[in-house]
This record gives sequence, structure tokens and C-alpha cells, in this order.
Amino acid sequence: MPPSPRSERQSRTRSRAVLAAAVALPATAALTLAGAPSATATAPGSPAARQAVAHYVSLGDSYTSGPGIPNQTDENCQRSDRNYPTLTAATLGPGTFEDVSCGGATTAEMTRPQGSAPPQFDALDKNTDLVTVGIGGNDIGFADIVARCVILGALVPNGSPCKASYTLGGTDQLAARIQATATKIDEVLRGIHDRAPAARVLVVGYPDLLPEDGTNCPRTVSLAKGDAPWLRDTEKRLNSMLAARAAAGGAEYVDTYSSSVGHDMCKPVGTRWVEPLQATDAAGFHPNAAGHRAMAEAVLAAARG
Repeated sequence: MPPSPRSERQSRTRSRAVLAAAVALPATAALTLAGAPSATATAPGSPAARQAVAHYVSLGDSYTSGPGIPNQTDENCQRSDRNYPTLTAATLGPGTFEDVSCGGATTAEMTRPQGSAPPQFDALDKNTDLVTVGIGGNDIGFADIVARCVILGALVPNGSPCKASYTLGGTDQLAARIQATATKIDEVLRGIHDRAPAARVLVVGYPDLLPEDGTNCPRTVSLAKGDAPWLRDTEKRLNSMLAARAAAGGAEYVDTYSSSVGHDMCKPVGTRWVEPLQATDAAGFHPNAAGHRAMAEAVLAAARG
């Protein structure tokens, strides 16, 4: 059967994205921020890769798509051509590559449209042999959590007002949301395996957002002193859940948190890999270009392992 116009368009888009990333990478490497690993150490098709990749598909939310990082290639999904999937693809050199990650995506967008974007699972087929998926943050209400905690932190900077608001009655609502999201991650992994039974699946965790030592940086972001360590632990709980579901669901977990410790949003420009609300290199509370290079290194290490 001849390819459909849609598949031809997707093929041309994938080819342009990989070519653009490959051309841009030398300049990107020269501008690597202090301490940020480069994703250009291995040439496409290098024997260092575990095996040749025929069809690589990237699924995920804004921590995958790269909002605010130039160049933006999809306005609806806030997708950058220098996000970690594109950097990963430029190094692995797959036969075909499709990045359908989309800012604001939840697990539900795996099987339903998101604005002009079709369901992300539409990119999968029996020939897909590598899938990376970064999802779950929006299922627990990431944007609302940030908004509430920043507002309350400005009002009560020395307490833990956001934690108090989410733990009224003695139950940690965010911990409960993470637990509830676990079954959704299970469904996502089953859906991937059903549609791409030959695929190796890498579940990509979230990088370190706040200081590992539990401190805050009120002049940079108005999180209350007591809320910072609680939010840090909430993110760790989310990552732990993702790792557990990956292990149970026939997938592998990619830890992007450990390598990003010391590069949180409280650090200065040139050191941080995650931007505060007053962002300079990406959307606020999201990985910047250096962060995506680091995440690509973590994904590549897993793919080669």
C-alpha cells in the first residue's frame, strides 16, 4: 500500500528534525554550560550504541518537548528541536525518528488528541523498536501545584503554607495523586507494548527542581522555607513511582534526577539546568537547553547499556 499523505508529511518532518539537530549540535557543544554534559560525544551509528535503532518514538509532556528552548518547531506542543529526544536521535542515528511529545500532556493524551496534535500513541507501530516516555507530572497537577505554592510562599515565606494546604485532614493529597497515577502509568506501558511489541521502552524521570539539601531561594522563586523540602520529596516520590512502574511493566527507568543534583533552579545562570519562573533559557520551572543535554546523556547511557 503506498504511504498516505499524512505519513509522507511525518516522514519529511522527522527527516528535517534529525538533520537540523545534527547540523546544530557542533555549535551547541561549543556553548555547553558549565558542568553540562554534551550529547555529541558519539557519532550517529557509532558502535557504542547497543544496537542499530530502526524506529525511535518519543512520547511525553513539556519536560520532554522543551518549551521555550529555541528553535520551537511546534507551537501547539511547544516542542524544541534541541530537546533530549532530538539530541538522543541525532546521536543514535535511528532509521526514522518521531517526537510527538507535547506540553501539557497527561497520560490521557496517549490515546486522545491534544489541540491539533493527534493521540501520541498514533506514532507507534510494529516497527517501533525504541520508545522514550516522560509522563505523569501533569496527572498530579504540576501547573496548579506550582501556582499555589508560589503564591502562598510569597504570603507566608517562613512557614510551609503550601504543604499545609495539601495536607489538611492529615492526608497528603499529592502523595495520594502519585499513587493514583501509578495505575495510569501501567496503562501507558501496556498500550506501548500492545502497539509496539518489539520496542525497548525507557521511562524517563524528572530532573532535580529544588536544592537537594532542602534549602530554598526566595529571591529567585517565592517558595516558603518549609515547602521547599516537601516539594523536593514529592518529586522524589513521583520518580520512585515511575521507576517502580517501569520495572513492573517491562520497561526501564532512566534516572535524570541524580545527575542534575546541584543544577536546580536556585543555582545561577550557567550552573542551573532548570529555570525559575523568571526564565532566561526555557519556560519557567522547566529544564533549559543544558538540562536537555544532560537528560539526553542519561537516555543515551541507558540506550547503550
